[in-house]
Amino acid sequence: MPVSPSVYALTLLVVILTAGLLAFLAAVVAGLLARWDGASLPGALLRAGTTFGATLTVFCSVIALGVATWK
Repeated sequence: MPVSPSVYALTLLVVILTAGLLAFLAAVVAGLLARWDGASLPGALLRAGTTFGATLTVFCSVIALGVATWK
């Protein structure tokens, strides 16, 4: 049974927003852990940004794989 375009778009939007939220939460946790470990504020922000970018990259590749294989 084919999926209507509106359901497909809504599902994709929810998945993208969830990926962004999870990447943000991972960045916050990484920044707090770095700060707790004694890193300076710029160092903790750098670690949080790196974590955000890496997590979002992984999620985007998984989303792209899911979109490519969706039937």
